[in-house]
Amino acid sequence: MRERQALQRVVAVAALVPVLSGLYGVLFGLNGIGRSGLVDISADSHFRYLSGLHLGIGILFWTCVPGIEAKTTLFRLLTLVVALGGLARLLGLALTGLPSLVMMGALAVELGVTPLLCLWQARVAARSTETAGPEDTV
Repeated sequence: MRERQALQRVVAVAALVPVLSGLYGVLFGLNGIGRSGLVDISADSHFRYLSGLHLGIGILFWTCVPGIEAKTTLFRLLTLVVALGGLARLLGLALTGLPSLVMMGALAVELGVTPLLCLWQARVAARSTETAGPEDTV
């Protein structure tokens, strides 16, 4: 029970990152990340779209918090999406060089923290089915 609650708290707090950064990107576009002056309208539109996806991913992680032990499928799907984004970022790093420290931190979250949270969720889910009695599984 304590482990489940700890996981719920960590996921709720961790989901703040994509929710807040996504909302910021939607509202301020490329100008919000220090791009002063003229910004390509198509690039700004694409950035806002991807920020909306980021916002949505964070909100969907929040929907996993209540009853987190039963949300394995959604949690794994969200982790897959985040990890695929991280792999794309990693490819960009290999092709174009090191991005900012903020982007390197995002890469660590995408390819490290999120998969670890997914493993933790799987552990909590497995333990909840082990402790459920026969009357709880019907």
